[in-house]
Amino acid sequence: MQPIVIGHRGASGHRPEHTRAAFNLAFALGADAVEPDLVATRDGVLVIRHENEISGTTDVATRAEFGPRRTEKHVDGKLVTGWFTEDFTWAELSTLRTRERLPSLRQSNTTFDGQQPILRLRDLFDVVDAAAEQTDRVLGIVAEIKHGDYFAALDLPLPELFAAEVSAAGWNTDRLTVESFEPSVLAAVQAQGVRGKRIFLLEDQGHPADQLAKYGAGALSYADHLTADGIASLAAGSERIDGISVPKSLILQTDDAGEVIGASALVDDAHAAGLEIYCWTLRPENKFLAKTFRNGTRKAHFGHWQSEFRVILDSGIDGVFADHPDLAVHVRHAL
Repeated sequence: MQPIVIGHRGASGHRPEHTRAAFNLAFALGADAVEPDLVATRDGVLVIRHENEISGTTDVATRAEFGPRRTEKHVDGKLVTGWFTEDFTWAELSTLRTRERLPSLRQSNTTFDGQQPILRLRDLFDVVDAAAEQTDRVLGIVAEIKHGDYFAALDLPLPELFAAEVSAAGWNTDRLTVESFEPSVLAAVQAQGVRGKRIFLLEDQGHPADQLAKYGAGALSYADHLTADGIASLAAGSERIDGISVPKSLILQTDDAGEVIGASALVDDAHAAGLEIYCWTLRPENKFLAKTFRNGTRKAHFGHWQSEFRVILDSGIDGVFADHPDLAVHVRHAL
């Protein structure tokens, strides 16, 4: 089985992330699936944004009528300042326009600023269905549910809202994968009867926000989950998940000098426990590459991305998230 290529927020290296253009382009460039991040509006509509704070990805800061809604909030233990989706209705958010989140690195993407509206989850279902009609490939969605514990405290239960959207769209199928950094979100999605794989997202440091809220100092860290015993527990637990997804730094093995010397044993460890494993995020710019693969000093310039992608894709990984899905597909075909 070849690893699948998932367009990270669409083809976000070529178009502003999470826009209709980015999702359509991802499939045109060969992606097998796309990844939307999901947060909620005040009236319970699931919208596709990287975070519930939207000043970096929309023109909300330029809209005088929404100026008074700028505020500070603690989201998963972090103080964040800006404008938040849960303070808007969908009717209000639909008037905003998207913009490039990384303008200094991806200046060409800024030419599309202000052209496209925010999408809802239900809109993406239509996008994927339309793309599937134009190809003989099976196309999927890997949906990340963000800040579930935070939204639950606002009486916006994301797993329930998600299940209702999935059912209404007729998308309760194996083409749908759900992922979250919070194990309780995955369990709640399963309890709502949503089919498809459930993938636990793990960082290389820190703790799941929902577990910290529940257990405090007794919460397991992400590192705890990635030990041999931790992986075995994830695979065999009563609320069994189907796989894990980790940052690429955990797939790339480095020596004492920080140089990449190959792939780590994590892929083999996950497979031995019966789990699938994915990694994020493949990006070609020097800023995001391991130092072994950088070329020159300009952060926005492409480095030796093919070499880094090749190590990851050749590790036996089940899938990768890529901002430029065409580049990941190119390396996959060359293996």
